[in-house]
Amino acid sequence: MIPAAFEYFSPATVDEALGLLREHTDAKVLAGGQSLMPALRLRLAAPEVVVDLGKIAELRGVRDDGEALSIGAMTSHSAVQNDPLIGEHARLISLATATIGDPQIRHRGTFGGSLAHADPAADLPAVAVALDASFVIAGRDGRRTVPAGEFFQGVFSTALEEDELLVEVRVPKYTGWGAHYEKFNRVAQAWSIVSVAAAVRLDGEAIAEARVALGNMGATPIRATAVEQALVGQPATAEAVRAAAARAADGTEPTTDLNGDADYRRHLATVLTRRAVLAAAGTT
Repeated sequence: MIPAAFEYFSPATVDEALGLLREHTDAKVLAGGQSLMPALRLRLAAPEVVVDLGKIAELRGVRDDGEALSIGAMTSHSAVQNDPLIGEHARLISLATATIGDPQIRHRGTFGGSLAHADPAADLPAVAVALDASFVIAGRDGRRTVPAGEFFQGVFSTALEEDELLVEVRVPKYTGWGAHYEKFNRVAQAWSIVSVAAAVRLDGEAIAEARVALGNMGATPIRATAVEQALVGQPATAEAVRAAAARAADGTEPTTDLNGDADYRRHLATVLTRRAVLAAAGTT
């Protein structure tokens, strides 16, 4: 199908883009286009105006901000996946990004675009929640920072207002932590039925700290705090991790669809959490 007609703008600065969003209340923001373009083609979206962020150079790149890394919202998945700072200080992001779509999608799609789209089955939202990331949002009153746990508000719904832009994502450093991203899908490149993002810090043979979050187990990514608490102080053994992972589905509200019912997803969450934590701890 052919998209409905729309007016196209390509601003060069964040301020210019914000001005366009204030002027055109029906505008859609184009980042990498991996979600918006199919929707336009199928006329699932028919905005009067499209604002393309592709020329805004300040929204690209990864930089070291001391205790955290700052990732520009328009940084491509491929650039994030291969960035040495990400690999050293936030390896979980590299691992998860490598599973997104295919090479073409990873070269066109953007880190911030995927997060702002807020698809419950996407790979990055659970990673952002697991790593306590924060989102820097630009609007008419300047910039504000929103924790990942508050940014995702529902299916395709975030804390972003219609006249605001996600400009960067700040991720605390997890230097020396083990990490693993596990997801289950029926065919290659398909959306996750369930996904688990895990990072652990070992002290000798025991787990000193753990970060675990689940994807597609509800309308938003869910931090598996019961699993984290059960892991701390325990040896990184299959038996101890299995016992902690048994609580992975606590507090979740998975949906039932053609890919599986809620009980199936709860079972997957338990199995994938065990695998992810063991791999992050280096015991598999």
